[in-house]
Amino acid sequence: MPSPAQTPTPEPAPDRTLKRSTLLTLCACVLVAQSMVAAINLLIPQLSSSSLHPSHTELLWMVDAYVIVFAGLLIPAGALGDRHGRKGALLAGLALFAAGAATSALAQNPATLIAGRGLSGAGAALITPATMSILVHLSAPEHRSRALASWTLALGLGGLAGNLGGGLVGQFLSWRALFGAMVPLAALLALAVTLTTPRTARSARSNLDPIGTTLLTTGLVALLFGIIEGPAYGWTSPRIVTAFAAAAVLVAAFTRHALRSPAPLLDPRVFASPTLRAATLGTATGFFGLFSLFYVNSQYLQGIKGYGAAVTGVAIVPLTIGMALVPKLAVRWSHRPRAVIGTGLALIGLGLLGASTADAGTPYWTYACWLLVISAGTGLSMPALTVGVVSSLPPHQTGLGSGLGTSARELGAALGVAVTGTILAAHPDLGHGMGPALRTVAVVVLAATAVVIVGYRTRTPATRTIASEEERVLSRPAGQS
Repeated sequence: MPSPAQTPTPEPAPDRTLKRSTLLTLCACVLVAQSMVAAINLLIPQLSSSSLHPSHTELLWMVDAYVIVFAGLLIPAGALGDRHGRKGALLAGLALFAAGAATSALAQNPATLIAGRGLSGAGAALITPATMSILVHLSAPEHRSRALASWTLALGLGGLAGNLGGGLVGQFLSWRALFGAMVPLAALLALAVTLTTPRTARSARSNLDPIGTTLLTTGLVALLFGIIEGPAYGWTSPRIVTAFAAAAVLVAAFTRHALRSPAPLLDPRVFASPTLRAATLGTATGFFGLFSLFYVNSQYLQGIKGYGAAVTGVAIVPLTIGMALVPKLAVRWSHRPRAVIGTGLALIGLGLLGASTADAGTPYWTYACWLLVISAGTGLSMPALTVGVVSSLPPHQTGLGSGLGTSARELGAALGVAVTGTILAAHPDLGHGMGPALRTVAVVVLAATAVVIVGYRTRTPATRTIASEEERVLSRPAGQS
């Protein structure tokens, strides 16, 4: 009989009272955090001609610092919230986000702006998994799909809001106004969180694992650096090859450490779950296609169709329609996740194929129809994929699960931009390169969709406990020994 020290502490029963005000506040937090991924892209012309006089490399880092820090810290930030309090992690994230925005708004040189962007990215890494984890803990099981659909909608709308806000600021205001506006907005969100969001039970079984956190974070940062900067420096350049080699070594070292640790940050054996593998791949696939479109969309509308920055922001509104309306259908069909996910991802791929036919003579409404198809596919597949990732991990690791899912999104997005940018660079101009780029991405999305459909499991086999420790419970399908 195990001693008391060896008996796992039971997870406290969550308080299943998710109020509408709490849901709206948490969705607003993740929307604002995600919006800053895209907003700066429309300010590149203004930044390049500003008094900061950034070099080409500095300009790239102004854009990429937020994403690299954000995605690199998501998994440990989720575990931090699970262990030390999700509401506290969310409030700390909003404070860091505001501090980074203020630093960016007041920057007098490129280095300060890059540092501010990185600080805001660290705040976003705390915000995003904490919001999802709180939603999961406050939602009754029968309402969880609906709550996560709202969260996923906010995530998607964040990218669109960033494009719209960045376009308006780029045309009518100074780039400093974008960052300056984030400071009072983050303060307002922090006040709303304080008033509307209850604290959830902390998990004593979650572990930050300093060694594992360092290895995984640095490995992800090296991988993201290689993916994001590959088109600029060349995929075979020493800098990029070194980044990918370092990423491989660090991730391998993390895996070896985690397999030997009694309490790892993330046990690699969780990927033995076919559902987790398929849901993670599906999440990355959806954002791979979506951000490929984002990368060429503003360039197409401004450079080929001749729209201004503000009109371009409005012209992508069709992407919000499917994301807003279709998740309701996804919730209704949540008992058939494989069909919902497969259909949604296939729509993204088919929409990209349609968008690849656009040129200077294509009527806007024809192009908008393809945006609607992609939007519908995103709205259909992402809630089910989010549920698939979170439900594959134990309840005490919902923050870590959220971080894992969002890391997959950001890696997929970075890959989509890198692949699209590389193909565009091989053509004389956007008009000649946009079609081949989007067709290539569409083929990859459709091929990955087939893998996701085959791998996704809708039924979980009965399990029995074969070992238990204070920090870990291992289970095996019944009938195996």
